[in-house]
Amino acid sequence: MNFENKKLGIGLGSLLGAAPNKEKSDKNDDNEFKLINISEIQANPNQPRKNFKKEELEELASSIRHQGVLQPIIVRQIKNNTYEIVAGERRWRAAQTASIHEIPALIKEMSDTTVQEVALIENIQREDLNAVEEAKAYKKILNNNNSNNERLSQITGRSKSHISNMIRLLDLDEEILQFIISGQLSMGHARALIGVPNNVTLAKEIISKKLSVRQTEKNTASYKKTKVKKIFKDPNIMDLEKELSEKIGLKTSIHFNEGGSSVSLTLYYSDLDHLDSLMKRLKK
Repeated sequence: MNFENKKLGIGLGSLLGAAPNKEKSDKNDDNEFKLINISEIQANPNQPRKNFKKEELEELASSIRHQGVLQPIIVRQIKNNTYEIVAGERRWRAAQTASIHEIPALIKEMSDTTVQEVALIENIQREDLNAVEEAKAYKKILNNNNSNNERLSQITGRSKSHISNMIRLLDLDEEILQFIISGQLSMGHARALIGVPNNVTLAKEIISKKLSVRQTEKNTASYKKTKVKKIFKDPNIMDLEKELSEKIGLKTSIHFNEGGSSVSLTLYYSDLDHLDSLMKRLKK
């Protein structure tokens, strides 16, 4: 693994294991290297990257016609004579464009979890994913594999806060997500629109007026400052508050901290006479 890959967490090396030994490939079914017919290989339906630029594929296909496929793709066998791509779908697509009938491949036995992680890391290392694809990949791994932000941070080299912020993008309207995919909106624009009402209208305004990220943040700041966080109380707590208020004749509020380890009781009084009366009752 080169220096650039070392910066990206655990990296592909750890997930894939040792490099293939061509001399022993016939005796090692878990690490087999061979040429596979293009028709026997299929794309991974859970591949994070969905958009492949035609011009880039054409450039790679031209290179393959002259020099061949210099780096093998990684596949796993899913049934007899059928393989699923783990990493290298771009090379596989370009090879088809170049009318190549066989492609070098490393065959490995891998779980669904590892396949998703390897596909994500490969695309991140190549910076092939747009922000929405990256966010969806993070969310899919977290939802399907009983993983967590700590694990994702370790294998990708991305910070936990980066992963959380990326996933928050998926709260945006689908129309805004398409603007991000097409490059009409940047990550900075998108972050400023999260949680803002009528953000689709604002997104279109950003595009039509070519607003900067700073201008967008300024336009949405007033809403975010005045936004009030709603607190939802347990109905049983609300009943206790009502009962206590009726008993002592003062408005009351019961509040548990986030961990539930402590509770505070607040009593509201309107004047000093109320306070004096309350103090006398408490002293008794």
